[in-house]
Amino acid sequence: MTAPAQIEAWKICKTFGTFKALDDISLKVAKGDFLSLLGPSGSGKTTFLTLLAGFHLPSSGSLMLNGQEVTRMPPRARGFGMVFQGYALFPHLSVADNIAFPLKVQRRAAPQIRARVAEMIEMVGLSGHGQKKPAQLSGGQQQRVALARALACEPPVLLLDEPFSALDKNLRGQMQDELRRLHRELGTTFVFVTHDQEEALALSTRIAIFNHGTLQQDGPPEEIYTRPSNRFVAEFLGEINILDPDAPVERPPGTGQLAVRPENMRLTRPGESRNQLPVTLVERVYLGADSRLHLRTATGTPLTLTVASSAPAAPGAELLVGWETEDSFLV
Repeated sequence: MTAPAQIEAWKICKTFGTFKALDDISLKVAKGDFLSLLGPSGSGKTTFLTLLAGFHLPSSGSLMLNGQEVTRMPPRARGFGMVFQGYALFPHLSVADNIAFPLKVQRRAAPQIRARVAEMIEMVGLSGHGQKKPAQLSGGQQQRVALARALACEPPVLLLDEPFSALDKNLRGQMQDELRRLHRELGTTFVFVTHDQEEALALSTRIAIFNHGTLQQDGPPEEIYTRPSNRFVAEFLGEINILDPDAPVERPPGTGQLAVRPENMRLTRPGESRNQLPVTLVERVYLGADSRLHLRTATGTPLTLTVASSAPAAPGAELLVGWETEDSFLV
């Protein structure tokens, strides 16, 4: 049974002058979803997030929250939490006072505020840091404060605008783990903007892919990755090999170009795979335990393949790549 929509956007359009930032976006978000809005720069994903927050109003269309229209409701009345790319912490306030700020705005009782702040500091792993100022914290710690502040009021929805883009790779991975844990423990609906495909795949229960202001596809990560609806989605979400239209291989039923993810291809010997293509090794890129092979078919189509670095192959080598028909799809 499909979960009822907590948020429902219907035919949302947004123009800035003559520029159409969003074009006919219809999208449902179920309670407890972790929805990532994914797309290249300028695709409309951040504009859509600001419309959810109420910072901008749509030019047309409607936005519903739990069945009630909130299209023109001001941000404060929606009660959503927001985590910004640049943290947006108050530099003159301590960690505890930053977290307490939205609770004070709500005029909660002082004992309740102290208890909630202590709970949030513990939840995001900042015990012992409550009296520090933001400048005394690392980037990852500051982002934890921003998360704690946004979640302190127990919002029905948490909006996150590329919150980890300024962090280095290792710290980014740690914060992704932390965000995944918080989502699992709290069950709050998260709507997360990112341009990082791996981040979206690792975190999300659903992904919505935007391009040029349009929604290209939305659904569970596995569904979008294994069965993309068009070539843009296939190429944007991970690597993809698009084969020659006349390649002598088995095709799934339907129309379109045959595609295979590189991880579903392998070096093979004659007769070992149902589908085989002769290729020439153009370049080998060492990645540690694995190496990426850049290949070219007889007709000049480029392919990529990842193999163990111990596999013998040198540029110029004539090889065979193989795959199973069920691992291919049409775009």
